[in-house]
Amino acid sequence: MKKIHGKTKDEWLKELPILQDISERKECYWVNHPNPPLHLDCSKIDEAEERLNRFAPYLAHKFPETKAQSGLIESPLVRVQHMQDRLEQLHNQAIAGKLFLKCDHALAISGSVKARGGIYEVLKLAEQLAVQQGLLKITDDYRKIDSSIFRSFYSRYTIIVGSTGNLGLSIGLIGRTLGFQVNVHMSSDAKQWKKDLLRKRGVNVVEHGSDYGEAVKQGRMEAEKSPLCHFIDDEKSADLFFGYATAARRLKNQLKDLGVQIDEKHPLFVYLPCGVGGAPGGIAYGLRQEFGKHVHLTFAEPVESPCFLLGMATKLYSSVSVHDFGLTNRTAADGLAVGRPSELSSQYMINCLNASFTVSDTRIYRYLAELMDTEGIYAEPSALTGFYGPLLSSKVYDLPETAVHIIWSTGGNMVPLEVREADYQTGKGVLLNP
Repeated sequence: MKKIHGKTKDEWLKELPILQDISERKECYWVNHPNPPLHLDCSKIDEAEERLNRFAPYLAHKFPETKAQSGLIESPLVRVQHMQDRLEQLHNQAIAGKLFLKCDHALAISGSVKARGGIYEVLKLAEQLAVQQGLLKITDDYRKIDSSIFRSFYSRYTIIVGSTGNLGLSIGLIGRTLGFQVNVHMSSDAKQWKKDLLRKRGVNVVEHGSDYGEAVKQGRMEAEKSPLCHFIDDEKSADLFFGYATAARRLKNQLKDLGVQIDEKHPLFVYLPCGVGGAPGGIAYGLRQEFGKHVHLTFAEPVESPCFLLGMATKLYSSVSVHDFGLTNRTAADGLAVGRPSELSSQYMINCLNASFTVSDTRIYRYLAELMDTEGIYAEPSALTGFYGPLLSSKVYDLPETAVHIIWSTGGNMVPLEVREADYQTGKGVLLNP
């Protein structure tokens, strides 16, 4: 019998009962017991914020949709009272506190949470190359980058990434705008419209019949062949991680602007869709720095792809795969179809993450339709995983009515209308067992 790090599957199931539910594709909830460090290092987040501020004039110039926020790539935080009412009605259960949606499905440029980290890493690369060449000083007005001189310079370099879709979109769109050559290795889970859009923008899309892990592996191998290639490693990149982390400080300001207090009497619960773990990990790390012990951080994953939960529960981290426990890694939440978690993010989350849970595709689609009906908001399936979280938290914890729940969205506003309609009709057609 095949062994998973010295133990058979049956031995693992006996040692950790939750693995039985995972292997049987049951929705489940796992609690971590982190010991957050008293002094967290925010220097990398500060560095990322400063760099994004330097690029803000360029982004506002090249992407009109960012002008209203002076070139910052940020999404709204909105109260979703009608969706909360519907969830309570659907499940015959009260949710203690208020429910908000962090609308990263509406982020500018590439329409997903990946716009934060993906665009940031490309901008960092662009700045470093131009400064080294003597074309740019960090005191310059970065709008000068929009010129034939810079585009010609960047065209010598190729950016390579492996992706299930949204990270590839973010990197492809900003990379080509700057002038880089971009190769995106897409897994079999990637939606066709994402491949088509990238090709339309001049990105070289390399399709793989296998899953996300193989796409990343092939991208990494290609990048190693040339010193003029930069590989953006979704599994290991600190630049991606800290680019995502910049969201936390901005969220704190948004809560303040809405008059929402976060403290011991007003705890914050945040539910983050999780694939490889880079984006939710970076955001969670930033949130822990901003809110300390007053924030409760939870990851949400599809029942067929709970790689992060598996890695954390077994303490095997990136050494374990969902395939080891008989799962297919196939889900409607294509952005979360990842077999192994990020080693980098896993290590940060050991003393940061509070809980993880899994959710079925049926539930994801039903919530997608309900969000459309109640709030008029479309988000792609990956973005709906978190909505089960407040119901679970209200069962697991003794929550005060002053609790604040935030569902963190992922992608959606670039999805073609015909795909949105098909997703909605699928959601209207499924029955949900509360």
